[in-house]
Amino acid sequence: MLQMKLCGDLVLREKCTPVSDISADVLHAMDEMIQMMREQNGVGMAAPQVGITQRFLVMMDPDTETIYKMINPKIISRSEKTVVMEEGCLSVLGADNLPVYSRVSRPESVIVEWTDENGNPQGAEMSGLPARIVQHETDHLDGILFIDYLSPVHREMVMRKVRRHKK
Repeated sequence: MLQMKLCGDLVLREKCTPVSDISADVLHAMDEMIQMMREQNGVGMAAPQVGITQRFLVMMDPDTETIYKMINPKIISRSEKTVVMEEGCLSVLGADNLPVYSRVSRPESVIVEWTDENGNPQGAEMSGLPARIVQHETDHLDGILFIDYLSPVHREMVMRKVRRHKK
């Protein structure tokens, strides 16, 4: 059973290596991550969040409930237009054991390419919430957390809540 890694765990800051072989272990981990994501009312989860330093993620489009299993995802284009939205993370929890949220600016739309679980190349233009989710999750694969986009003052406010969770 995979376990969620929380803010402060060094695995969340590692740059992940590409998946060279879509093994049964990778497929099983993705299925388990989807289950964990749903149980925690999340919309995305990347491999480092469960301690795996390979480039894969799972996400759900909240509007259509479409599940994406992305292996070696790559954002190849980002819109110039940005939008600010509340963002949280299943690895950044507050004292109430729920994600801590903060306002983050990101490109409004992206074009992303990936390999699906069957080894087939895929691509999509995403905007709105799916674009935000795929950017958040691909950031995880590069050791970046959403708090890295915050001003020092706002980052410290989030981290105070996280430290209360750890007590």
